[in-house]
Amino acid sequence: MMKCVYILGIFLVILALGFFLVPAKKADYSDLIHITSPVSNQIVTSPLTVTGEARGNWYFEASFPVKILDANGALIVQSHAEAQGDWMTTDFVPFIALLEFSKPGTQTGTLVLEKDNPSGLPENAAEVRIPIRFTASSTLEDTMTVEAYFGNSSLAITNGMDCTELFPVERVVPKTMAVARAALEELFKGPTDAEKSNGFFTSINPGVMIQKVSIENGVASVDLSEELERDVGGSCRVAAIRAQITATVKQFPTVTDVVISISGRTEDILQP
Repeated sequence: MMKCVYILGIFLVILALGFFLVPAKKADYSDLIHITSPVSNQIVTSPLTVTGEARGNWYFEASFPVKILDANGALIVQSHAEAQGDWMTTDFVPFIALLEFSKPGTQTGTLVLEKDNPSGLPENAAEVRIPIRFTASSTLEDTMTVEAYFGNSSLAITNGMDCTELFPVERVVPKTMAVARAALEELFKGPTDAEKSNGFFTSINPGVMIQKVSIENGVASVDLSEELERDVGGSCRVAAIRAQITATVKQFPTVTDVVISISGRTEDILQP
């Protein structure tokens, strides 16, 4: 009898230890907030633009905290993401945050997007963490080559008669699964000084930000910020802008068509 009690006691102890050692399930806030940039393990530099969308109850007074931690959990910088629309809603509202920081001593870190919690109550707290990198690897295995398409006054064979005549330049970027986004980021940087001296130019405004890129059934949907069409006029320039974006995304064989939108709008954009 004593032996049975002893065995039962051991069993209960093991059961209790197992209960406490089971890791807590990671909270899923995917129905509350979506981050479009940066993507997981992306190499980031200052200033870092963070974009995405969150439901209105993630904000308070149209903002919520955003911070960057180094690999040791030390705070590097803290700021706020600002809603780009009416936040008094339960729908998703786009946001943008700009973080300026000095390069930390660690190669990796974490981007933290916190639900604004004016009550201070733990049950109302929530956050999303995105692993990021501050340093690119020097090995070729960790890089890839993408193309960005620009006009070129020296190479053009139509003497400017064809506004959509474009030429690719190669850029080496950190290896990523988000290849279309990486190529567009290089496109929106514009030609380098060396490329400009060789005749390359862009018709795209500076400061254009990528809000979302998705590819489904061969169709790439590219949502961009309002800067894309600011003070843009003339059918030639409009055609050139569309052609640069389309050619840059269609370099990838999985893309057969490109749909461009501005803050979710596809109609009445980039009008001549």
